[in-house]
Amino acid sequence: MREHARPDGPGVRVERSGGVVRQVGTAHDWNGVVWSAPDLDAARADAAIAAQVAHCTALGHDEFEWKLYAHDRPADLSERLLAAGFEAEQPETLMVARVADLSTTVELPEGIRLRTVSDPDDVELMARAHEQAFGSDWSRLRHQVLARLSEDPDGFVGVLAMAGDEPVSSARMELYPGTGFAGLWGGGTVRSWRGRGIYRALVAFRARIAAEHGYDYLQVDASDQSSPILQRLGFQALSSTTPYVYRPSH
Repeated sequence: MREHARPDGPGVRVERSGGVVRQVGTAHDWNGVVWSAPDLDAARADAAIAAQVAHCTALGHDEFEWKLYAHDRPADLSERLLAAGFEAEQPETLMVARVADLSTTVELPEGIRLRTVSDPDDVELMARAHEQAFGSDWSRLRHQVLARLSEDPDGFVGVLAMAGDEPVSSARMELYPGTGFAGLWGGGTVRSWRGRGIYRALVAFRARIAAEHGYDYLQVDASDQSSPILQRLGFQALSSTTPYVYRPSH
């Protein structure tokens, strides 16, 4: 999934250079390293980091991410990234489940219905739910989701949880043809609706779609809030992953 990564949306490309695999796009896309060679030693690691810093600076984007996993080498790669000016963000747990082992029964609290995202108006509802749930700006994700919806709808599933006309949660699923894997993203619920099973229902809803499309596994980079729920649903923790972000202007 990482070494043979594919572009995660229209207009982006995957490059292999100096022992790393990175994705490159516009400033609105996700730009960063997704994989580094397992045989990187100290000297090659420092050279790879320096090359990515130069690459990011040349792009002129506001930020560039190195997605580091706990099993990546060398063992002190995180310290080397920090020394080069990258900043660590919140770690997440890499979790995987076999689709056949998951419940696809969607149980919703009264007053909530789920629907798939089909047009730009739905994307705006996703943005509203995300910003209220996470308290973060959704402008970059809005661009990415709109692009996927218009240019690669078969590789993307967006889901909304609605209370009447109000979005209270949103989630996404990325389909990776030929890998057997689909990735779950999002799933944030506004505070007043938390603890009622909406996140669990969103997982079941997407698991059903993944099964219908013939996918064997679901993968999640889970936050501390999500990982206990996912574990109860049958997901296994494989590793942890931490975003290291380089911002040239800092």
